[in-house]
Amino acid sequence: MRLTRASFFLQAYLTLASAMYFDLGEQEERCIIQEIPEDMLVTGYFLLQPWDLESSTHSPQLGVTVTVRDPDHEVLMSKRYGIFAKFTFTAHASGPHFLCFQSNSTRFSVFAGERLKLHLDVQIGDHAVNPKGDAAKDKLKTLEYSLQHLIDQMVYITKQQDYQREKEETFRQISEETNSTVLWWAVVQTFLLISVGFWQMKRLKDFFIAKKLV
Repeated sequence: MRLTRASFFLQAYLTLASAMYFDLGEQEERCIIQEIPEDMLVTGYFLLQPWDLESSTHSPQLGVTVTVRDPDHEVLMSKRYGIFAKFTFTAHASGPHFLCFQSNSTRFSVFAGERLKLHLDVQIGDHAVNPKGDAAKDKLKTLEYSLQHLIDQMVYITKQQDYQREKEETFRQISEETNSTVLWWAVVQTFLLISVGFWQMKRLKDFFIAKKLV
């Protein structure tokens, strides 16, 4: 049993070696924001574990609920997984997507007050090239898989460029609108200052006339 569990965690660590991680409390939800182009496949891997593996025990029912929301905060997917799982979804619109993770831990599944560590690796685009599988096939199949992988990467890069162009266009429009607003506000301020200046001069002239100083 110990050997099986050690093998499981070794596999999980190898998969998530370069992933980020953050902590989760009991029934706590944490979200990250990921910029994703339209029609792009997203694959995520996560591993949930106590911070102290030696002193902590957890229930086999311990798991994570993954909820993904699009830029309009519409739910794309919501599913409960175990402590180590893979999830996938396809973005239907370009923009920031919200990936939320909530543990179902309670004081009965982990020690009271103990926080859990969630390792997370998110990959955008198709990265499904298996060198071991390629080695078992003939060279033609290997070249076919490699070519398909290059095509998928080109599609991913093209979608990223299109998305960046959309963001640049949006930013340019916002900048032009802001500059236009600032210009008009400067014109209004100048007009008000000139009007107040003329009004003050007229009042001062009327005061001198009233006092028969001029």
